[in-house]
Amino acid sequence: MSIHTPRIEKKITLSTIAKMKGVEPITMVTAYDALFAQLFDGEVEMILVGDSLNMSFLGKEDTLSATMDQMIYHTQAVGNGAKSACIVFDMPFGSYTTAQRALENAVRVYRETNAQAVKIEGGKEKADIVRVLSENGIAVVAHIGLMPQHVRSEGGYKVRGKDEEDIKALLEDALELQAAGAAMILVEGVKAEAAKVVTKAVKIPTIGIGAGNSTDGQVLVWSDMFGFFEAFKPKFVKRYCDGAKEVREGLEQYISEVKSRAFPDEEHTY
Repeated sequence: MSIHTPRIEKKITLSTIAKMKGVEPITMVTAYDALFAQLFDGEVEMILVGDSLNMSFLGKEDTLSATMDQMIYHTQAVGNGAKSACIVFDMPFGSYTTAQRALENAVRVYRETNAQAVKIEGGKEKADIVRVLSENGIAVVAHIGLMPQHVRSEGGYKVRGKDEEDIKALLEDALELQAAGAAMILVEGVKAEAAKVVTKAVKIPTIGIGAGNSTDGQVLVWSDMFGFFEAFKPKFVKRYCDGAKEVREGLEQYISEVKSRAFPDEEHTY
C-alpha cells in the first residue's frame, strides 16, 4: 500500500534539509533535463544532476567522461524545470583535483546554474577541498563509500564497510568531512551497519544509495528506478515501474496505427 504525500510547494533549501535529519526521511532522485525535473519537482526534496548521465544516456561504461560543460548544460535544464527542489551539481571527474581548481569550477557552477550545492567524491583526503569551498560560500555534499569516479583505479565497484577496520575508516572520513564544513554526506555501496554507524555519528544528513535504510535519506538514478536502463540492475535498485516495456508497447501501437492508416484519425486531424 502506497502512502500519498502532499506536493511540496515551498522552496527546499539546504537549511530545510538539515532540519529533516532524524525527523523525516529525505528523498532525492537524479534528473538531467527540464522535462523530468518538472515531473519530480514538488514531489522529492532534492534533485541530483549526476554524472551518471553519460552511463544512462550516452552509453558509456562509467561516469568518467562527463565534463563541466555537459554538467553545466544539464543543470541549467534541470533548473528550468525544477522550482522548489534543492538541486545538487555532481562535480565531474578531474574538476576538483586541487582546491584551487575545485573552487574555480564550483564558482562557475554557482554563477551559471541555480544549484544549491556541489557534490564531490572522496574521504578525508578531500577535507581541505571541502573546507576551501565551504569558506567561500559554496555548499558541499561529500560522497564516501563506493565512488564511481574511482572505478578504474580500484578495479571495479566494491562494497565498503565489510569489516571493523573499514567501518572505522568510513567513520573517520565522515567526521573529517563534517568538520571541514560539508552540508551532508552521500553514502554509496556500503554495508547497512556501517552506514548506520556513520549516520548516528554525524550531525549533518546522510543520503544513502545501496547503504540500507538507516541513512537520513535515499537517492536513486531515475532511469534505474523506472526501468528504462536495462543494461544491468544493481542489487540496491528497486524498479518502481517498467518504463522500457511501456514505451515499447506504445511505440508498437503507434507503428501499427500508422501502417494501417488508423492514425491520424478524424480526432487528430485539422
